[in-house]
Amino acid sequence: MKKLHSLTTLTLLTVFSLNATAAIVLDRTRAVYPGGAKSISINIKNENQTLPYLAQSWIEDSEGKKISSPFVILPPVQRVDANQKSIVRIATVPAVDALPKDRESIYYFNLREIPPKSDKANIMQIAVQSKIKLFYRPQQIIPERNAVWQDQVTITKQGLALQIHNPTPYFITYVGLAHPKGKEKTSIKGFSAVMVAPKSDMRAAIPEAVGNNFIISYVNDYGGYIDLTYQCSGNNCQVRKGE
Repeated sequence: MKKLHSLTTLTLLTVFSLNATAAIVLDRTRAVYPGGAKSISINIKNENQTLPYLAQSWIEDSEGKKISSPFVILPPVQRVDANQKSIVRIATVPAVDALPKDRESIYYFNLREIPPKSDKANIMQIAVQSKIKLFYRPQQIIPERNAVWQDQVTITKQGLALQIHNPTPYFITYVGLAHPKGKEKTSIKGFSAVMVAPKSDMRAAIPEAVGNNFIISYVNDYGGYIDLTYQCSGNNCQVRKGE
């Protein structure tokens, strides 16, 4: 009986073709919608070389609920031919005027690929879904190009935690922590990414204590990872001048 069970399991595993590689891909890892803009565009591409795919898009709020206001997607569903590019537009409706004017608001842009129906038997098809942060940035707080506000954040050491104070009107996401080592750095493994809301404080757990100098990495508007070196006086830490 054991041999029969093993043979059956092996047969079931081999009759399915499983491919979880995304065909429809985005051109970014986050999007910023500047207040006053009529719309913004997100570029997508079907990287499958032979098959057309449908691309379904929608917006979710901070709680993961699908919404149709204050943002709309144009078009919500479209066909993208093999190895071709297309555009998804995000536009606002009048309800956007009710959003806070003194800080960013966060939403999530979702993109799901829908593969063509296979004419082969015993094929398991996987619909891959991408999800990125969508920040609405009111006109009143749109910074100058290449401005850096992340260096205004102060951090207090609390043993195996960092108390992060974000006085800015922007969301800030931290993705890495490291010890400085000359001109290099030694990454601290096990640090979990955290996002600090505008004008708020957050306590972030860290896998090991940091010294009087440490490096923390944030994500900029373009999805790049940027290092900031903090220098501490006691437990109170600020960005090192000239960094």
